[in-house]
Amino acid sequence: LDDSISGASTSDVQDRLSSLELRVQQQEDEITVLKAALADVLRRLALSEDQTASMRKTSPGKGQPTLREAYSLSCITNGSPMTRKPMHSSALSVARKETLSSAAKSYGLKEQKSVKRSSTIERSHCSSWEGSDEHRNKMLKAHSTSKLLSKHKSSDKSKEPPISQAQSSRRGAYSQEGDMIKMFMRGRPITMYIPSDVTNYDEMKSELPSEKLKLEWVYGYRGRDCRSNVYLLPTGEIIYFIASVVVLYNVEERTQRHYLGHTDCVKCLAVHPDKIKIATGQIAGVDKDGRPVQPHVRVWDSVSLATLQIIGLGTFERGVGSLAFSKADSGTHLCVVDDSNEHMLTVWEWQKKSKIAEIKSTNESVLAADFHPTDPNTIVTCGKSHVFFWTWNGNSLARKQGIFGKYEKPKFVQCLAFLENGSVLTGDSGGIMLIWNRTTVESAQGKGPKGVYQISRQIKAHDGSVFTLCQMRNGMLLTGGGKDRKIILWDHDLIAEREIEVPDQFGAIRAVAEGKGDQFLIGTSRNFILRGTFNDGFQIEVQGHTDELWGLATHPFKDLFLTCAQDRQVCLWNSVDHTLEWSKLLDEPGHCAEFHPSGVVVAIGTHSGRWFVLDAETKDLVSIHTDGNEQLSVMRYSPDGNYLAVGSHDNFIYIYTVAENGRKYSRQGKCTGHSSYITHLDWSPDTNFIMSNSGDYEILYWDIQNGCKLIRNRSECRDMEWYTYTCVLGFHVFGVWPEGSDGTDINALCRSHSKKVVAVADDFCKVHIFQYPISKPKAPSHVYSAHSSHVTNVSFTYNDGHLISTGGKDTSIIQWRVTEKTPLPSNGSNLEQNAPSSPTDSPTENSSVS
Repeated sequence: LDDSISGASTSDVQDRLSSLELRVQQQEDEITVLKAALADVLRRLALSEDQTASMRKTSPGKGQPTLREAYSLSCITNGSPMTRKPMHSSALSVARKETLSSAAKSYGLKEQKSVKRSSTIERSHCSSWEGSDEHRNKMLKAHSTSKLLSKHKSSDKSKEPPISQAQSSRRGAYSQEGDMIKMFMRGRPITMYIPSDVTNYDEMKSELPSEKLKLEWVYGYRGRDCRSNVYLLPTGEIIYFIASVVVLYNVEERTQRHYLGHTDCVKCLAVHPDKIKIATGQIAGVDKDGRPVQPHVRVWDSVSLATLQIIGLGTFERGVGSLAFSKADSGTHLCVVDDSNEHMLTVWEWQKKSKIAEIKSTNESVLAADFHPTDPNTIVTCGKSHVFFWTWNGNSLARKQGIFGKYEKPKFVQCLAFLENGSVLTGDSGGIMLIWNRTTVESAQGKGPKGVYQISRQIKAHDGSVFTLCQMRNGMLLTGGGKDRKIILWDHDLIAEREIEVPDQFGAIRAVAEGKGDQFLIGTSRNFILRGTFNDGFQIEVQGHTDELWGLATHPFKDLFLTCAQDRQVCLWNSVDHTLEWSKLLDEPGHCAEFHPSGVVVAIGTHSGRWFVLDAETKDLVSIHTDGNEQLSVMRYSPDGNYLAVGSHDNFIYIYTVAENGRKYSRQGKCTGHSSYITHLDWSPDTNFIMSNSGDYEILYWDIQNGCKLIRNRSECRDMEWYTYTCVLGFHVFGVWPEGSDGTDINALCRSHSKKVVAVADDFCKVHIFQYPISKPKAPSHVYSAHSSHVTNVSFTYNDGHLISTGGKDTSIIQWRVTEKTPLPSNGSNLEQNAPSSPTDSPTENSSVS
């Protein structure tokens, strides 16, 4: 793992690249709208020809092939083409070029979103998930590409009347002409038929559900791109963070408490000298309405979890990179370095929210900052090729640069600490520890000028970088190496006494903290928190994924759930004990998963078209299959377990027959008809039908028992029941979409087994709970915050007792308890009032999704 950190000097270039990406994205959106409109024209021409053919009572197999057939509506059974093959093979490619699929098949709208997510405005050593300018532009674009809802009534339910230009280009155009609802997404009409049992649609109401969520457990730790973010508190709790949650984990009692005041990624953490107060800093972000969320620091009480102060609103840029409490004056002051190009250093009297001093520190990255423990007027910062010693006097800060002299200047000074005699100790990327002392004599031969900090001693500590330093209570020192993964104990004379190597599977060391007795805590680059001693080795306390997380499946009758991610890890978790049952490393990234109804096996789809079947108990490989060469987006077993549907980014749904409790598979057919990649699908309870969604917002229905045949007259499916409901488009759920949606705002949806509520994962870091069905626009929902990246998936446990949600770039897994208990009232949107009122209640808001 490369310990080098990109300097902030490249931020201007990256900002320009981000701006160009946004312009390209906006142009692609315009093209997408045009293609969608053309696809709709083709669809209507096909319908017209079908009706003409029907009037002539001419069979399609005997007469001329219709445009509908040319438009990719053939079905293939058992891998063999039907009689339409000659026309399909040539015309399908033409038709696809005229639709969304040419754009969607390459990467699709979801992949475009991933690009947007990965283009960040943070340019320091600890990257953010979203840039505020970028996300703000997305929201403005979303409101410009508005969603229209219109109701159409028609004497012939099978007909889809033409859409007027006014209806497809203006927001809020409604008309009643039949038993169907039309919703417009990026200019594309989405038709949903009203079920027969709905006698008066206008009288349907959307209300808030009585069920609510309470955050119970957070799986994971952010170690791969952060440092010095694990500490042991006097309460016996380990404090660390992931996403926008600060976790206080009691290892012995196996309980968690959560500080939930932050509104975006938490990036750094400092503990007050009294070991009770905590300061945490977050990055900039954007709320769901496109308003910027400013980076700031929150000072809070680790016992009561009450927010004591909020520092720096409107002061910091991009995010908070480093922070530290003063020590010589009992923690009265707080120093903060932000992530702006100039890395502004500010000093605050935090209890009064008073900024005392401010200065530009450097254009290079700053990796650590701290107050001197005995000199209240000295602050030390370090980073790329520098160590700065700051003298703080009143409202001014004066900088003196550390002079390396005859010693080699390192690429990065990674960390700093203070020795008992007041000397400053730094660790750098060359594996060297340097002791710095301030000269107090006038300049003389061979001596530096008065007040200059010079190196008095050099110690070779590690192979690779010295990534972290930990001064222990007894005066001894712990150091953690990046490349060599060693923890070394140094005596008072800085002579190495003991060492131990962290196993390679855990990654490089990112944080070291003193634990109970002779124990120490380690945070690693692969997002592990370890507890260990030099005699007994290491024990895993916290672990999680290390890359973007999409796959989630809950066990059909046990308190277990499975996750898979781009880090190639497949993990089975116990939702009662909050422990990892097992993990397995696949050959390639996993993207989707599903348990067989028997619970014996689990199927996992990957990015290459391959899918694996694993034994759910032993994690042994049962079977491997390949469908196409593009990403698989959904795996779904039929309710009886006799079929498996595999949705792919090649626009097809592959159907397999399943035998021997999920251990034997044979291809039965392939559903062909979507003009873009498959996003979601559900089975009917009798396993005869499938409903599916695609990247260009199609809702199609398939007759699986009759050769995977597309049901052309979708009005016939209006009264069908669905065993699960995960499709994000449909009459029963379309109310979850916010007004002005760009079509990628809802990533996942899951109906509870009781059919009372629907959980939604959105693109704005939120989890929603709606009352089912959601068949009215602007439906109200309970909204929950904890993730700091797009929420990629949600799923209820088998008994609806818990909801599991997964974050994308934040790699977090959050377990919510489903309860009907009335929560404490929301404190509004003011940042100062957003701290939770109880240890585990997340900020809850009853509002319309729009």
